[in-house]
Amino acid sequence: QISEMELSHLMKKLSRENAGTDEYTCFLGGGAYDHFVPGVVDHLASRSEFYTSYTPYQPEASQGILQVFYEYQSLICNLFQMEVSNASLYDGATALAEATVMAHAITRKKKVLVARTVHPEFRQVILTYTKAMGMNLIEIDYKDGITDLQKLEDNIDEGTSCVVIQSPNFLGYMEDVKEIEKITHRFGSLYVVCVDPISLGLITPPGEFNADIAVAEGQALGNPIYFGGGCLGVFTTKREFLRKMPGRLIGETSDKEGRRGFVLILQTREQHIRRERATSNICTNQALNALRAAIYLSCLSEEGLREVAGLCLENSHYLIERVKKIPGFSSPFNSSFFKEFVVKCPHPPKEINKILLENKIIGGLDLGRFYPELRHHLLFCTTERRTKKEIDELIFILENVK
Repeated sequence: QISEMELSHLMKKLSRENAGTDEYTCFLGGGAYDHFVPGVVDHLASRSEFYTSYTPYQPEASQGILQVFYEYQSLICNLFQMEVSNASLYDGATALAEATVMAHAITRKKKVLVARTVHPEFRQVILTYTKAMGMNLIEIDYKDGITDLQKLEDNIDEGTSCVVIQSPNFLGYMEDVKEIEKITHRFGSLYVVCVDPISLGLITPPGEFNADIAVAEGQALGNPIYFGGGCLGVFTTKREFLRKMPGRLIGETSDKEGRRGFVLILQTREQHIRRERATSNICTNQALNALRAAIYLSCLSEEGLREVAGLCLENSHYLIERVKKIPGFSSPFNSSFFKEFVVKCPHPPKEINKILLENKIIGGLDLGRFYPELRHHLLFCTTERRTKKEIDELIFILENVK
């Protein structure tokens, strides 16, 4: 047996063995990102009234919580330029899988086309959801870091339920979203898009290029990395598909005395009423992380989000231009990118990352783990937290890797 004080010392000692982003400079992305979280997010989210992930079944008893989720939905709809948002799902992967299942429920078609540039783990979750439903999942290869439009044209037909893409994609590059939209809707399929919410501070939101369902991993919106989680599934769609939408929906109403109030709406879609015929099995999910996202977006405002996105873009392009000047390193793709990009390395990525870690730098993601053809490639990421000095330090070490 040990005392509480001894246990506290032991746990702190063990935690110091981790390479955290407070002590190490992080250039790792691939789905979880080292964005700055304003202090006001932690301060407000830690209030006892909010510090639970539970969504109440008796909304009239928790008006404050429901109003926060209503504001979250409004903020997300404005950011995505979509008509409807739910009150959150588990994470980006399950949000994308739920979108695929929802597309099948709407079209009653079995064929799903998924771009190979979609996050590999997201694709695995989609496969898990769709396989037991007898759906046929076909992956569309890439060319120059983005979806090969000719291969998309060759595989799509009238029996295609939906086309699923990610932009910026897993490799960091911007897909030709407008051209893919034309191809998709020409065959009566639904257009499902996964985006980086931070990128929407600069680039065209999914509602403006006619996406039918738009989802995102919302971790970057005020949620720390937490060793890879916790995450937040952002889910939006068009109003016409509202009743097929998974997850909780918060609506505004008024009581018999005319007072404004908030309620859970369209609950007949949910499992506590429809059981096995529900549109999904989403219940309490990530409400606390959705709250953090609402606070983050509110305190940054449109102007602040644009500035954060601009810094990400500026840092990533500064880094790639410096990296390309190092002998042996090169950029294999020429497509436009936001905050992540691929670098071909003259040495095994594992060895490079080991040297970087010894210098208190968390390096890029070894893409050979997911793409055999990219065995000697690293995926680097820069957020607004990275400084020019930190980027120059990374370049100096890469220049001296032997």
